[in-house]
Amino acid sequence: MPIWNPWHGCHKISQGCKHCYVFREDAAFGTAIATDVVRKTASFNLPIKRDRRGAWKYPAGSEFALCFTSDFLIEEADQWRDEIWDIINQRRDCTFYFFTKRIDRLAEWLPADWGDGYDHVAVGCTVENRDRADYRLPIFLSLPIKHRLVIAAPMLEALDLRKYLDPRLIEEVSVGGESGKYARPLDFDWVLDLRRQCVEAGVQFTFHQTGSYLVKDGRTYHIPRSHQHSQAARATLTFVPSRN
Repeated sequence: MPIWNPWHGCHKISQGCKHCYVFREDAAFGTAIATDVVRKTASFNLPIKRDRRGAWKYPAGSEFALCFTSDFLIEEADQWRDEIWDIINQRRDCTFYFFTKRIDRLAEWLPADWGDGYDHVAVGCTVENRDRADYRLPIFLSLPIKHRLVIAAPMLEALDLRKYLDPRLIEEVSVGGESGKYARPLDFDWVLDLRRQCVEAGVQFTFHQTGSYLVKDGRTYHIPRSHQHSQAARATLTFVPSRN
């Protein structure tokens, strides 16, 4: 899946941001401009780039992960967002995904022709703890969105999402831990409990990443960054409800 970062940089707004990988990676690679300076990138027009023959560089059916080194709804990018919606509109033959901690800004920044949502855009709302879940999810569920995803990452404590897990509104819940040297641990029991909630509600569940420190049966395991996705997959916790 191509990653489309039309802008780079962010500022921290909640507990889930404390050890953000974007800040960590910028520091590791010695980025000249501070991470909290939001600026356009050379990839701004990525989905509508063409090859030498004039064909789309990314063909029909491509799936784009949008703004993974920033937030699609960050205030500093307000001046550019309409251009991005225009690009997304030009590529209705592709699918676009973005995750946000700023879901309370979405209503203000939806395009005029959004209606009840674009068929080719999925929006993920990030909830790292109970406080943010109870603030963000009611807003998320009230908005006109065709494809909703709940991203519990980095999951910092046990979450009870049962009152939000309406399978008519939420397509998937995805769970992940925090990465990095100073990552806060993910308790495997939290993952299992949230999976049970999803199974009972009939909502798809994915455990996509262990994080750097996974607590299981009272023992803390250090998981190298290169193994965090594969170790989560080995837990075989994915649940896909049957649709009759």
